[in-house]
Amino acid sequence: MIRDLILKNRSYRRFFEEFVISESELAELVDLARLSGSAANLQPLKYILSSKSEKNELIFPHTAWAGYIPDWQGPKKGERPSAYIIILGDTRISKTFGCDHGIAAQSILLGAVEKGWGGCMIGSIQRQNLRKALDIPAHFQILLIIALGKPREKVVLEKASSGDNIKYWRDTKDVHHVPKRPLKNIILA
Repeated sequence: MIRDLILKNRSYRRFFEEFVISESELAELVDLARLSGSAANLQPLKYILSSKSEKNELIFPHTAWAGYIPDWQGPKKGERPSAYIIILGDTRISKTFGCDHGIAAQSILLGAVEKGWGGCMIGSIQRQNLRKALDIPAHFQILLIIALGKPREKVVLEKASSGDNIKYWRDTKDVHHVPKRPLKNIILA
């Protein structure tokens, strides 16, 4: 059921780094994004796949991981993603990308969950440094990075206590808690 996939689709930030994901498996996930909706059917998104540790090590330093946990600099060696998909916008096709990359990222992540994996959509990227590290041509806008792997952490959904406190946190057992606003607080009429 789609609800089950959505409930399992959390922002996982620690992985079993030794878990292997092949480029062909990444391509299967990109195919889900390819088949998803695109504004005016322009299909301006392009993808960089990374499943080799050498290339992953070029990507990782240009990512930020958990803004609400300021004393944590991201997953340590051994807990980093097994793979990445970088979503790019081809400015030769369109100058704006609307929500296409969000739709694509959700399709990729739901496909990953169906395979028993987890992921994290990363928008906090040192874009110029990543562009240089991977030699990404200037006509591609770097939109998102999807980090993928076998989750090493437990993520629990909570009801937001005050309705407005939505900051996630980790408890003493390293369980990641994610408050969600109640349904009644987000439906206006």
